[in-house]
Amino acid sequence: MTGLLIVIYIVFISLGLPDSMFGVSWPVVHTEFGTPESFASLYSIIIGVCTGGVSFVAGKLIRKFGTGKVTLFSTLLTALGLIGISFSPNIVVMMICSVIMGYGAGAIDTGLNNFVSLHYKAKHMNWLHCFWGLGVTVSPVIMSVFLGGDGNWRNGYRVVALLQLLIAGIVFLSLKQWNVVNANVKSTENTEHEVPEKTFLQLMKFKGIKTSILSLGLYCGGEFLLGTWGATYAVNAFAVSPEEAAKWVSLYYGGIMLGRIISGFLAEKLTDNTLIKGGMILALCGAVLMMLPIGKTALFGLLLIGVGYGPVFPSVLHDIPSRFGTDYSADITGYHMGGAYAVGFAVQLLYGFLASATTFAITPFVLLMLGIGVIVATLITLHTLKIKTEETA
Repeated sequence: MTGLLIVIYIVFISLGLPDSMFGVSWPVVHTEFGTPESFASLYSIIIGVCTGGVSFVAGKLIRKFGTGKVTLFSTLLTALGLIGISFSPNIVVMMICSVIMGYGAGAIDTGLNNFVSLHYKAKHMNWLHCFWGLGVTVSPVIMSVFLGGDGNWRNGYRVVALLQLLIAGIVFLSLKQWNVVNANVKSTENTEHEVPEKTFLQLMKFKGIKTSILSLGLYCGGEFLLGTWGATYAVNAFAVSPEEAAKWVSLYYGGIMLGRIISGFLAEKLTDNTLIKGGMILALCGAVLMMLPIGKTALFGLLLIGVGYGPVFPSVLHDIPSRFGTDYSADITGYHMGGAYAVGFAVQLLYGFLASATTFAITPFVLLMLGIGVIVATLITLHTLKIKTEETA
C-alpha cells in the first residue's frame, strides 16, 4: 500500500497542474481571441459542469474498470486536452479541448478521494491535497515564465501537458499494484453485508447531506473565484502586469499547499470539522486584509486565504464516511464533488458578470460572504447529524 500511496501522491500533482492555467493566462488569451473579459465565468462553468457531471457517475466507472485504469485513461485525457488548448485557433476550440480535460479530471478526483478517505488517515488526505496544491502552484510559475518572455501562453500549456504525460507513464507502470489493491478491496467487500442499491434521490434524503454539499460548494465558489479571477482582480484593482499577477496567484496556491502541510500534522490532534472551521476563520482574516487601503500589500491576503482554504476541501471529503457511513461513501463523495462544482461555478459565474459590470474591488467582500456561508452551512450540518445520532441512539 505504501508504494501505491506514493503513486497517488504523484497523481494529485497532475490533478492540480491544469487547474490554475486558465485563470493566469486569461488576461492575455481573451485579448488574443478578441473575447470579452467576462466570458471567463461562462467558460469556467461549462468546464465545471463537465467535471462535476463525471463525478456523479465516477463510482460506476471505477467499479467496472478499476481505479488504476480509470486514473491512467483520465490522466491521458487531461494531457490531450491541454495539448489541444495549446493549438486552439479560437475560443470555441479551446472550450472543446477544455471539456475533454474536465472529463479527465472529474473521474480521477472522485475515485482517489473516496479511496483515500476509506483507507488512509486524515493526515494523508491533507498531504495528498497538498500535492494538488503543488501542481496548482507550479503551473502559474511555468506560465509566468512564458508570459514574461514573448507572451506565448501556448508554450505554458505544452510544458504542463508534457508533465501530465510523464505522470501517466508512472501510473501505467504501477497498474499491477492498482489491480492487486482493487482485488483485495473487492474481496473484503464480498465478505461484508449486502448493500442495497439506492438512487440519487434516495441518497439525497440522508439527513445533513444537502447542507454538507452546500458548504463544500460555497467553499469551491471562493476557491474557483480566485483561481479564475485572481489574476484579473490584481491587474484591474492594483494595476500590476499579467506576469506579476500570475505570481500573486501562485502565492495564493502556495498558501493552500502550506495550509495542507500544516493541517496534515494538526489532523493527528484535531478533528476534520475543527480544521474546517479554523481554516475558514483564517480565510476570513485574509479577505479583511484585502479590504485595507494599503496598496499591493493587501494582496498578501491571498496567502492568508490560501492557508485557510488548505484543510477545508480534504477535511470535508475525509469526513464523509464518518458523517454518512461507508456503504454509500463513493456515491456520496461523487455527489459532494459534483454538487460542489455546480454551486462553485454558479457563484463564480455570477461574480464574473457582476465584477465586470461594476468593479473588481468587490472581490474581498464576496469572499467574506462566501466564507461566512461555509461556516454557517457546516454548523447546520453538524447540528443536523447530532440530532440524527441522538434519534437513533
